[in-house]
Amino acid sequence: MKKVLFIDRDGTLIREPKEDYQVDQLSKFSFFPMMMTYLGKIVRELDYRLVMVTNQDGLGTDSYPESDFWPLQELMVETLAGEGIVFEEIHIDRSLESDGSPYRKPGIGMLKKYFRGSYDLAGSYVIGDRWSDMELAKNLGAKGIFLHEDMGREAKVPVELSNDVVLRADSWKEIYDYLKDLPRQARLLRSTYETRICIDLDLDGQGRGNIDTGLHFFDHMLNQIARHGQLDLTIEARGDLEIDEHHTIEDTGIALGRAFREALGKKVGIERYGFCLPMDDVLAQVALDWGGRAWIEWDVHFNREYVGDVPTEMFYHFFKSFSDHAQCNLNIKAEGENEHHKIEGVFKAFAKAIKMSVVRDGTSDQLPSTKGVL
Repeated sequence: MKKVLFIDRDGTLIREPKEDYQVDQLSKFSFFPMMMTYLGKIVRELDYRLVMVTNQDGLGTDSYPESDFWPLQELMVETLAGEGIVFEEIHIDRSLESDGSPYRKPGIGMLKKYFRGSYDLAGSYVIGDRWSDMELAKNLGAKGIFLHEDMGREAKVPVELSNDVVLRADSWKEIYDYLKDLPRQARLLRSTYETRICIDLDLDGQGRGNIDTGLHFFDHMLNQIARHGQLDLTIEARGDLEIDEHHTIEDTGIALGRAFREALGKKVGIERYGFCLPMDDVLAQVALDWGGRAWIEWDVHFNREYVGDVPTEMFYHFFKSFSDHAQCNLNIKAEGENEHHKIEGVFKAFAKAIKMSVVRDGTSDQLPSTKGVL
């Protein structure tokens, strides 16, 4: 799901002149302090699309000719693009407040496309310097970040917006710090003719699992990922178990892999690699790399057709599906006699590998790769 930063223009990207609130000549044009530095870091390190949304009162009329607007707009866009800050779309409303246009902020007329497709509005933000921007956030079902150079942190939020404004800031650094420290979460729904899988994942959780796949032993194994990976994981799977277990297990692996890929985002600052552990007679080893390439090595042999209500042949298939869709390397090996211990040891080692590898170094903004991409 795509997360979006809907960003106001005047007073947010550039300073807004107090005398007439109109940036219509070069002498009035200046960027918001440190905006390029910290918006640039957001673009490089975090996983948001950028969309500019601006009201330009009466643009194209005698009081605000096009020739006064476009040279400065193009200067701003080209300068930001030179710093790697590129807007996916730019929405400009030209109406006056008295016109009551549904396309004017806080109306959502310009932004209806974001209610369709793969946009995560609940995980998106509107950043602006007016309460109408925060009303826009409410109308979109997004969250509001109120940025104001003079009164940001001290601003009193209107009661009707108290649940929608999550940050009051007077600098772009505060916005960057807030967004960088958000929990890494994903919500994913995968529906086919054979299965319906719903997953909620929080990589920075407390080890809480709520699993229901219709396969009790599989639930037990997936709960190991939550508890020993110290992440919060909810999975509800409904599949054609009247046929067999294959589709439910495979599609859960696919969906879980995609959820991890989404939650990890751009992977800046993570440890990247990660575990072996003993379980009675068993030694289980799982090496993991979130390097962006799918690969699995599997050295686990079973002497029973089933453990609980799960066919042992499906365990490889689960981890292969996860690797393919999380785009990670997995090297899995287990030695021992007890089949229950063997596969449980693998799931616990997998969980510990996840926990180790997704840890973020709060002091680092580096990608753990010499290629510059994962």
